[in-house]
Amino acid sequence: MADTLLKCTTRHIRLFTARVEKEDLVPSTNELTLDLDPDNEFIWSEHCISQVQQRFKQLVDAAAGGELSDYTLRRIGTDLEGLIRQLLQRGELSYNPDARVQNFSMGLPRTPELL
Repeated sequence: MADTLLKCTTRHIRLFTARVEKEDLVPSTNELTLDLDPDNEFIWSEHCISQVQQRFKQLVDAAAGGELSDYTLRRIGTDLEGLIRQLLQRGELSYNPDARVQNFSMGLPRTPELL
């Protein structure tokens, strides 16, 4: 029987119970794939990407041995969305002015304080 592909989609995170092979998703019962900011809403530094990837690994490790369910994927996706919001609020991450749509989904951009 073929594995069933589960996915979780939040605004900036897509998770799949799959691995990537030759640019295709191949369903897997024991692997998760992360698609970060598929709409390019943010400008990402290597540091910010690394923080999200590290948190993703921590969450996956914490869920190891349990069932990969819709609920588990939603919890991981929601936690990663929270981290993205924190990065944005701290000014480590910024909105991409060239993004297809400017909706400021995580709050208004930070602006320098006026004197």
